[in-house]
Amino acid sequence: MSTPAPGRWRARGLLLLGMPICLLWGGSAPPEEGTSPSERRSAVTDYFAANNAAARRGPDAQRAFLRRTQHPDFRESTCSLAGRTVTIDPAPRTLRRDPDFTVHGLRPAGRVRVVAVEVTVRRAGEIVGRQIGSKHLVSLDGEIYGFAPCPA
Repeated sequence: MSTPAPGRWRARGLLLLGMPICLLWGGSAPPEEGTSPSERRSAVTDYFAANNAAARRGPDAQRAFLRRTQHPDFRESTCSLAGRTVTIDPAPRTLRRDPDFTVHGLRPAGRVRVVAVEVTVRRAGEIVGRQIGSKHLVSLDGEIYGFAPCPA
């Protein structure tokens, strides 16, 4: 087995650091509390499908998507992906509420949910990092929001 180049280790480490506040979500109406678990999972799947579609269009399209879907309480916390794109594949059946979630010690407004995900980071189409973790999404005022990843 070959050892990744030092730059790849750095990208992987940065991805690990960015996961707790990783990603975004927005643009689709959240399911109401009275909806079934399968409807809530469908909304999550739709969210990640939109993110991945933006990533396929390239770094500029994904940056616009992340800016548009950043949780309103943390709009100042966006950052550059430095030419990278991030695709996220959720495990929808793992979706659950997470009322204790905070970002830098602050609880975001809205109803917070967490889902297990596999994250793939690409630069110029080449995979530079991959991780399994979790992603938080927030339902607020009829929208779904997330938190943009911040690899340094």
